[in-house]
Amino acid sequence: MYAILDIETTGGKFNEEGITEIAIHKFDGQKVVDKFISLVNPEKEIQPFVVKLTGINSKMLQTAPKFYEVAKRIIEITEDTVLVAHNAQFDYRILRTEFRRLGYNFERKTLCTVDLSKLLLPDADSYSLGKLVRSLGIPVSDRHRANGDALATIKLFKLLLAKDSEKIIIKDTIRKETQGELSEKQLDIVRELPNKTGIFYMHNKDGDIIYLSKSTDIKKKVNQLFTKSGDKSRKLAKDTKKVTYELTGNELVAILKEHEELLKLKPKYSSIPRKRMFSHTLCKTENENGYFVLEIKAYRECKEPLALFNGVFSAKNYLYKITKELELCEKVNGISEARNNCSGYENGTCKGACISKEDQKDYNERVVAAILKNSIRKDANIILLDKGREIGEQSAILIKNGSLVGFGFYDLNYQINNIHILETLITPMNGTRDANFLIESYLRKKRVHKIVELNV
Repeated sequence: MYAILDIETTGGKFNEEGITEIAIHKFDGQKVVDKFISLVNPEKEIQPFVVKLTGINSKMLQTAPKFYEVAKRIIEITEDTVLVAHNAQFDYRILRTEFRRLGYNFERKTLCTVDLSKLLLPDADSYSLGKLVRSLGIPVSDRHRANGDALATIKLFKLLLAKDSEKIIIKDTIRKETQGELSEKQLDIVRELPNKTGIFYMHNKDGDIIYLSKSTDIKKKVNQLFTKSGDKSRKLAKDTKKVTYELTGNELVAILKEHEELLKLKPKYSSIPRKRMFSHTLCKTENENGYFVLEIKAYRECKEPLALFNGVFSAKNYLYKITKELELCEKVNGISEARNNCSGYENGTCKGACISKEDQKDYNERVVAAILKNSIRKDANIILLDKGREIGEQSAILIKNGSLVGFGFYDLNYQINNIHILETLITPMNGTRDANFLIESYLRKKRVHKIVELNV
């Protein structure tokens, strides 16, 4: 016997969501023999994007029963059944969380129609419920409402049962009751972690670090690791006895710290970075008309690399971006193969370098500005300032002579205005090309609070 389930929630922080609607169809493999469908008053606000997606708003739920009022019915209709849902781990987690708030341990076996579809429908373009059922010609109405999605899941499940000639569903894919859920010990571990940016370390029973990673939400990331499926993830969850962390305040410090510590500690379950993280670079040459040319080359083919990239695609994207932003010439930079002027000259984004109409000096100054934008010069002496670990604190990443020195935290401006004081605050790091690549890659996508030039 199966209980086909779909739940709509308020959205919000992990494990703090509330149920707004639930639909359960008791299914004997052939037909529905019982069902329970109800709106639920979550006693909390619904996220605006969820209201837009589902159409369920707080006004609709004012007179709906609260979860404790429907809990007994949910227990009865799901008793001695296997819960079936599309992304069952989510629905099961939400149900268990709600019951746990009532002091009740709700346990059922589960089946996930996403996992089953990947096994039995391996050629599907997408495994999202809407796209999958549409591709199979299964009619669906009331998308993103509990009953509409539950009915679509029933039809999908019937198809999967029919396709399951080897009885994979019966034999192999019934999940253990608590798979995808946290043990009491893991719940205690996660409860103590912050929803903040930093590095976390997973330790085994001997205290050894077996996994480390950066995250902008440490609690959420560890929770995901504990509930993730797959042999490696299960082994990591089983071996983890303690999780410690260090806050960094901002993501760039976390990126640099993670990279250095992965190379140094080489944790058992972590992916170790490659010896060289970049493969291509931006190079500057000069054409026959005296205009500076920016071109992409393999790192080893460029005598003076200007900016580092992990592939030719990201390098091309960046070259195209700065060509547009600084009104450089697409033809000069090899983006356009026009015989005469490039299309940018016609629409005003190029000032005529392609047909020698722009002054070389003006053009070349903009090329130099493009080179300096988000790249670390060989002679760069700068501090990257950003958020610290708490209110009133700032972080500082020190770069001298184009090489990373380290990072530190400060409270007062005079601490960074005096280089000797600053250097005592700095935690040293390896100033490698990879470190520069990580900094440049970050600056191309995001901003730091301030970049200060040093007088050295």
